[in-house]
Amino acid sequence: MKKHFKSYIILWAILLAVFNVIAFVSVGWIGVEKYTPSFWIGYVFITLSFIGQLVCAAKTIETDSMAKTFYNISLLTASYCGLVSSFVFGGLCMLISPMPYWAGAIICVCVLALNFIAIAKADVVIEEIERVDEKVKTQTMFIKALTVDAEKIMNFAKSAESKKECQKVYEAARYSIKMSDPALESLEKEIFEELTKFANAVEKDDDTVSELSKKLVVLLEDRNNKCKLLK
Repeated sequence: MKKHFKSYIILWAILLAVFNVIAFVSVGWIGVEKYTPSFWIGYVFITLSFIGQLVCAAKTIETDSMAKTFYNISLLTASYCGLVSSFVFGGLCMLISPMPYWAGAIICVCVLALNFIAIAKADVVIEEIERVDEKVKTQTMFIKALTVDAEKIMNFAKSAESKKECQKVYEAARYSIKMSDPALESLEKEIFEELTKFANAVEKDDDTVSELSKKLVVLLEDRNNKCKLLK
């Protein structure tokens, strides 16, 4: 993504250069002073919007996480809207150079504040989404890890009966409710301990494989029922 950001900076610099050329090469209105306080207020406002947009783009593009880039699209969109609005209102201040400086300042400050609020809101929403996403990852880790372990245990099965029991445990783990809860911590610890015993039994191919398999399935069903109650 950092490679794309370098290309983005080049495009951003070109647009900023075009804006400056138009701003200073254009002749303005005949008989009207061009470089008035209103002109400079509009110019500074647009330039600040350019810089702000680049900062938002950097936060969106310059990351190694595709998920984070996707989340930050709303931030990039808000910055684009802010840049467009700055061109509209800042451009008016530059174009209507006889405008009183206080009127131009009020317009630009109000638009800048609205743009800042929009970007700040987008940033808050992104942080909340990331927090929820991280919480979901943490709360689904137990079943994901359990399913992976159950699948690995099948590779150690030596007899057809053991493979059948391993398949039962694997299916029970695979189709269990993914979301966990702190209230299930003790039960999940018991399930993990029983899975360890089950793995040892499968590797040794002893007579407790079937018994341990049934116990694991029952424990997983119990966990699923309690998960439903905690929703």
